[in-house]
Order: sequence, then structure tokens, then C-alpha cells
Amino acid sequence: MSLNLETITNNMKKHLTVMAMAALAAIPALAQQPSVKTDTTVTVEYHTGKNRVETAGFKSNWFIGMDGGAQVYFGEFDSECKFGDRLAPALNIYVGKWFTPAVGARLGYSGIGQRGATKAFNPHHSTGEGVPGKDGWGSNLEQQKFNFFNIHGDVLFNLSNVICGYKSEGHFWNFTPFVGLGWAHVYSEAPKDNEISANGGIINSFRVCDALDLNVNVHAMMINEAFDGDTGGRWGEGNLSDTLGLTYKFKPRGWERGKTVKVVETTDITQYQIALAELKAERERLEKELSELKSKPEIVETTNTIASPYYVRFELGKSELSKEARVNLGLLAEILKTTGAKFTVSGYADAATGNKKINEKLSQERAQAVYDCLTKEFGVPASQLDLDSKGGVDNMFYDDPALSRAVITRAK
Repeated sequence: MSLNLETITNNMKKHLTVMAMAALAAIPALAQQPSVKTDTTVTVEYHTGKNRVETAGFKSNWFIGMDGGAQVYFGEFDSECKFGDRLAPALNIYVGKWFTPAVGARLGYSGIGQRGATKAFNPHHSTGEGVPGKDGWGSNLEQQKFNFFNIHGDVLFNLSNVICGYKSEGHFWNFTPFVGLGWAHVYSEAPKDNEISANGGIINSFRVCDALDLNVNVHAMMINEAFDGDTGGRWGEGNLSDTLGLTYKFKPRGWERGKTVKVVETTDITQYQIALAELKAERERLEKELSELKSKPEIVETTNTIASPYYVRFELGKSELSKEARVNLGLLAEILKTTGAKFTVSGYADAATGNKKINEKLSQERAQAVYDCLTKEFGVPASQLDLDSKGGVDNMFYDDPALSRAVITRAK
């Protein structure tokens, strides 16, 4: 029979430390997300610059207008006529858009008729009536009259907004120069003519209400000298009109002041602070428990495995091990190698048979057989075993000489 002799040390303090550290690590995961109140504050800061406005969309700031008045043509021979005889009706119709408070564009129609003078010997657009009242060319001229129109595109510059700055309610008076190009066409009887026109002028607009302006429009047109049919070496001719009219401004109209929008979110962190304080207290409690655990002495559990004397019996006059004995010695070898303890292998012979010399030799051979089996077959270190032989002995167990033919292994 054998008992396992083994010392197993369990460090209870280490187990408790691991448990405490696991609890500390689990605190953030166990903490619930507190409800947080968030307030949003929107601050709008409007720009104070004179023309700091936001760009309007395509549908904004469209206008349409119409002017009527008088115009005068500056042709080859017109200076020979009285000024009043040269005045003709003028009409302007236009549609446009302001892109900014300072810059806009329009597409316009200008025209109706022209009056002046033409050569009597080769007249163009003549009425058949002479030009009275002037010497020189006057006796060789006839009055001239023809109809035309001028389709032109202009760029507008509102100097009132540029100089004085944009006002959402609008200035009472706006001073707006313009320049542009167009196509002019004579549509009276021959000779008909088509020319490129250069246009420029000044619009004086007076605010009537948000939607309506009263305009005084001075419009100059430069044209090729052949436009009225007469040529005489001049590089160009012109037309000057002065009209009065109205402009209607469609909605949406005007611009918003440029602004900077600031969004500030403020968070009530009271719930966070409360949760943090609770977690801090729990952490301190666990750290205190951990410190106490570390200061406690180690608890050691010791298990001793004890090997009792081991008995192997032999046949009369024999020192060979049976298979059963080898199996049992293999089990003993496991215990010996586990404990590392030292054992004595003692051989015996029964004194009732044989003589002293034979029994001495037989006890040695039996002990050697067990020793060799343990060391060579089952790998027990030789340093753990001591050999001993007792020779022939009297009956050791139950007065039976057969039981003395044995080897007994005992712990030292």
C-alpha cells in the first residue's frame, strides 16, 4: 500500500488580489451613462461694413422699367437745323437684375424716331421740306426723319451704394452710371442700316416705395456715321436722350446684412460629477480592501503524501522479479520520483532453507533486482536509493518462512 506525498502551496492572497483588481477594472463598465442636459445658444453677429451683404439668389432683385421723353440725333448736317426741329420722341423699355447692391445688368430697347437734315441733291430719309433759317448748307438741305431701335445690354454701377453704403430701406436717391453695347437698326424706308452701338449714361432714381422708383435717365448712343444714310468723313455720330419713367422691383428684393452665426452648446455636467464621485468612492473602498488583503499573511495549504514500506515476494531460491512485481514497482517508482525522498531497498532470505552464505548472496541478488528495476526500467534516480541485504532471517510474518523471501523498500 502507498500514499502520495506532495506539497501544494496555494497563495490565497494572490487569489483575493486578482478578484479585487477585476472589480476595480469593472467599475467603468458598470457605470451607467447619466442623463445630460445640453443647451444650445445661437448668436448672430451682423457685419458693420458699408457693403457687407449676403449674396442673393438668382430669383432676387429683378426689375423692369419704362421711360419716355425726347432725343436728339447728331448727324452730318443736323447742326444746320434748329434744335427744336431736331427733337424726336424717345422710348426706353428694359429688364434687369442687381447682383450686388453696387453692380447690376439690364437688357433694353431704345428708339422710336429721329429728326435732322439731309442733303437736298442726294437725300436720305427726306421729308421733302427744306431746312429754313440758316445760311450756307441751309439752302441745299431738306428735313430728315426716320425710325430706328437700339437693343442694348448694359452694366449698371450704383455709386450711391458704393460711396454711402447699402441701406436695407434703400436710399432716397441713387446715382447709377451705366455702359454697354448694342445693335441699332433703321427700319424706315431705304436706306436701312444695321450698326453696332456703344451706350452709356446716368440713371437718377428716386425712391417712391419699396417696389417703385422714379427715374430720370440720360442715355447717349455712339454709332457709325452711315446710320442716317449721309456720310461726310466723320468717324461717327451719336444720339442723346433724356427720359422720365418708372422702375418696378420684383420680390424678393434687397439683401441681408452679412452675418456670422455662432452656435454654442453648453452642457450641464452635474450628473457626470455625481457619477464620478460615486465611482471614486467605490474605487477607494476597493483599494482599501486590496491593501488589507496584501497585509494579511499567506495561507499555505500543505498536503503530505506518505509512502509506506513496499513488499515484493520471491520464490524459493529465486531472485527474478515476476511481472506482477514489476507492475507494482512501476507504481512505486512514480511515488519515488514525485517526492524526491530517499528509500532503502533491503533484501531477505529465509534462514530455514539453505545456508548462511547462500542466503546472504540470495538476499543481495533480490535487493539488486528491485534496485535495477526501479532505476533502469522506471527511471528512479540512483541517489534516492540505498541497497541493503539482511541475509537469512527468521520468519518475519505469520511464522511463515515463505514470507521472508522478499525485498522491502522503506523511506529513510
